[in-house]
Amino acid sequence: MRLLVLGTAAGGGVPQWNCGCAGCAAARAEPALRRRHASIAVEAGGRWYVVNATPDITEQIEECAIPRRGGAREGPVAGVLLTDAELDHTLGLFRLREAPELRIAATATVRAALESGPGVQRVLAPYTTLTWTDLPASFGTLDVSAVPVSDKRPRYAAGTGGDGWVVALRVRDRRDGRTVVYAPCLAAWPDELDRAVREADCVFVDGTFWDDDEPRRAGISDRTATAMGHLPIAGPRGTLQRLAGGRARCLYTHLNNTNPLIVPDADEHRALAAAGAEVARERVVIEP
Repeated sequence: MRLLVLGTAAGGGVPQWNCGCAGCAAARAEPALRRRHASIAVEAGGRWYVVNATPDITEQIEECAIPRRGGAREGPVAGVLLTDAELDHTLGLFRLREAPELRIAATATVRAALESGPGVQRVLAPYTTLTWTDLPASFGTLDVSAVPVSDKRPRYAAGTGGDGWVVALRVRDRRDGRTVVYAPCLAAWPDELDRAVREADCVFVDGTFWDDDEPRRAGISDRTATAMGHLPIAGPRGTLQRLAGGRARCLYTHLNNTNPLIVPDADEHRALAAAGAEVARERVVIEP
């Protein structure tokens, strides 16, 4: 299995266009601190599958040099695996309209939301052929399953029913038995996720906020991280202590612009290292 880290930022990226926080100001002054929206690509038999289609997807494909295939118009992305229906993770579907065919794997609830809300099927049908696949699914040598971790709806789907709104993805490559868990948004840590993490070779975990009070302290919300649907990294309810003792390589992704981890020499990196974790680096290949 090969993984390519396409981006590591939460919604809006770093810097966020309308934000003047210290993190965004630093990223404007130092291009090395800039981050694209969180996403990875997974390779199976020479085909690459993107996990979440962010607003940055075409730039990510070019910057990260996902290998192309033969035809003049045969793009490098064979399909998209979705963790949820949030705009930050799905707007890129519209930017892939030049593909002759686009295969999308998601829960039935996420598909219904994208079809009734942003109108993915209606808008893209004149441009490309969409093939929807319910999770769990198989893509080449990859087996992909979903672990429910939140019932948080996108704002455009507020009040809509259904299950499987936000999931962590468990991807296993039958060629080598290697498994990766990708969980960029975590409102809870259910037993099923804990088992998946303990059995995985590589885990990407929600790193939106460092601690629970960060959103209020930064002045971006009057709610805590947990109330916003993101378990914090540090603290008594933090994910860092839940990862302790596992065998997997643990990488944090989906960092908000207020998170001190966006600065490479922040003390918080040493706290991660002491616990055997790290922040995912963009444009790198990982072989679990």
